[in-house]
Amino acid sequence: MKLKNRVAVLTGGNSGIGLATALEFQAQGARVVVFGRNRETLDKTAARLGPDVLVVQGDVRKLADIDRLFAETKARFGHVDILIANAGIAKFAPIDTLSEALFDELNDIHYKGAFFTVQKALPLMPDGSAIVLVSSADADKQGRVGTSIYIACKAAVRALARSLAVELLPRRIRVNVLSPGMTETPIITREGGMPGVTPEALAAMITATIPMRRRGKPEEMARAALFLASDDSSYCLGVELVVDGGMTQLVNPTS
Repeated sequence: MKLKNRVAVLTGGNSGIGLATALEFQAQGARVVVFGRNRETLDKTAARLGPDVLVVQGDVRKLADIDRLFAETKARFGHVDILIANAGIAKFAPIDTLSEALFDELNDIHYKGAFFTVQKALPLMPDGSAIVLVSSADADKQGRVGTSIYIACKAAVRALARSLAVELLPRRIRVNVLSPGMTETPIITREGGMPGVTPEALAAMITATIPMRRRGKPEEMARAALFLASDDSSYCLGVELVVDGGMTQLVNPTS
């Protein structure tokens, strides 16, 4: 088992890619801590992972909640070997209708949340630990209508990883980025996507741009996260692992 007895904390670990990663890490021997906002999905996650999992309800936008996450983790496990900063939402709007509230919501969850999750985890992380920040496959590669703030926040996470990788190098804490493409998760059918476009239509539009002609599976992203979190990626530092069916690297065969 690649993560035997390691303690892994996952934000946004109660559904989609986060849940699949929690299940994969547990199967690989990790002791898992899951942090999320939704009580119902957290309870379902706890039931799937069993009594060894620590489930903490909270919001990455609230620093007091992040403090509580790591206080409970310290009390239960004593330290953190792996941190997966995965919390995120998918909401979009054209620039002329984008509100300050939506701007703040996206920034606070994706960028501010990731930054302070890392900051507050570090006192519990021994030298040689691993941090994986979750960005987006096309965050700093492609522009899309209505995605200005979402893409900017995800690109900020990518830039943050580079800086953290240098800053934490003396402690041999490896910081890398997982950038998923369109993935079959509840987030793609949740309300609040693109105004005037149903979530299903938006997902279909993006799927049409993927050379492999399908959306990724959460389990595929989880295996990529496992690579970055484990010793298999011991020589990876500040890298971005893009898992997107070729969307950002290949010319669409039908375009």
